Amino acid sequence: MLSFLPKTPNELMQELKLKFKNRRKSLKLTQQNLALKSNVSLGSVKRFEQSGQISLESLLKIAFILECSGDFEKICNKDVYNFKSIDEVINDN
Repeated sequence: MLSFLPKTPNELMQELKLKFKNRRKSLKLTQQNLALKSNVSLGSVKRFEQSGQISLESLLKIAFILECSGDFEKICNKDVYNFKSIDEVINDN
């Protein structure tokens, strides 16, 4: 079943930590290598991958090393299709 409800902050956090961990592994980086390359403490990298908690600055540094920092440019952009109801979808011209 498709869910049309927005994700909770905790759900987003859990999803992000898994995506970042998977990306790190796909680039064959250890947590220690990522910490060194990003100038983020190893403790912060470990905490992020376990709990999802991390500072925005550290998250951006890690995203840069994992080659996904461009994704942050999409945050808060107005969606082309930002419908509030099914009626707006049906009546959109």
